[in-house]
Amino acid sequence: MTNKKLFPSVNEQIDLIKRGASEIIPEQELVEKLEKSFNENKPLKIKLGCDPTRPDLHLGHSVVLRKLAQFQQLGHDAILIVGDFTGMIGDPSGRNSSRPPLSFEEARENGKSYFDQATKILDKNKTRIVYNSEWLGKMTFADVIKLSSKYTIARMLERDDFTNRYKNGIPISMHEVLYPLAQAMDSVAIESDVELGGTDQKFNLLVGRDIQREFGIAPQVILTMPLLPGTDGVEKMSKSLDNYIGINETPKDIYGKTLSIPDLLIYPYFELTSNVSNEELNLIKQKLSNKEVNPRDIKRSLARKLVTMYYSDFDALKAEQEFDNIFVRKGLPDEISEWRPQTGVTEIDLLDLIVNVGFAPTKSEARRLVNQGGVSIDGNKIDDIKYVVKLQDEIILKVGKRNFVKIRCN
Repeated sequence: MTNKKLFPSVNEQIDLIKRGASEIIPEQELVEKLEKSFNENKPLKIKLGCDPTRPDLHLGHSVVLRKLAQFQQLGHDAILIVGDFTGMIGDPSGRNSSRPPLSFEEARENGKSYFDQATKILDKNKTRIVYNSEWLGKMTFADVIKLSSKYTIARMLERDDFTNRYKNGIPISMHEVLYPLAQAMDSVAIESDVELGGTDQKFNLLVGRDIQREFGIAPQVILTMPLLPGTDGVEKMSKSLDNYIGINETPKDIYGKTLSIPDLLIYPYFELTSNVSNEELNLIKQKLSNKEVNPRDIKRSLARKLVTMYYSDFDALKAEQEFDNIFVRKGLPDEISEWRPQTGVTEIDLLDLIVNVGFAPTKSEARRLVNQGGVSIDGNKIDDIKYVVKLQDEIILKVGKRNFVKIRCN
């Protein structure tokens, strides 16, 4: 009597694995690993490295997480490597102030936050999380020298940004060179079969493949995913560029931000950030090519889908109804927070009000919002940065597209 197979057929697995992928290097090796896994009834180890310096995840991060989840659905082992050791180094080039060095405690706490959010996509009970300080922290300087001897400067300079900086006389620090080797040791430590990453990580992932071979380990297959464009349709999704959709944002924000994306992003968002089937994807492609179909209707379907994935059908319906009430029927949200001025205060500068209610961190940011025409009181746009708000009656302040507050003046 034979054991029940854990996995679908190799062809079925390949069809799902290739969905949305940019590159599989080399694809034939992946097929061979899947065949061996199928024949031996043994799951592959699928690795994804996590950067603990940015614990807040958005749809851009979800692209590669969804690919990891697909491997899970096929029966393979998902392993999240939290770079708590490398996170303590920060940005190896020193040029990125948004990636400062972290303390060990901060790196661990951010890693936990990453895991909690990632398991909105991954199966929590089937996801293994490990920290690379477990092996990198134990390496001696002799170990580092021995590791460095396994890779050449010529190979390291094949990385695009290193090549450009070297040609232009821009310094490259030694710990920048060591960084890909440290990441490669993660692959050695867990003996990963496949490593996932964005297209911008291709070089580092390939270093991992080479270093595994140097340690006598079967080299991992590399699978890269596209970098998701942000809501502006130009730059890659990023919190610093404010073109992101956070997976922890409220249903109304996920819904509203999704409707703001350019039409050309509808299909890639469905493909890379949703769980619709390949059959549904084909129907969506057909609808988008039909000039009689309004792309906005398909975009609304995408927005509902994303809210449902991270919340529920009920939350998606409520978010859509609230959006329609505000933007289609020009009404107000069902629930509006309230703010009361201090007793006896009868007027306040508009910029101070925007800051005090929490819609801008500084007066300069509040001034920018006013100058951009994004501020109104009781439906009337205010474009005077010196405007003084009379606090005599109840008023509704709106800042941006979705921020409302009721000012109760008595």
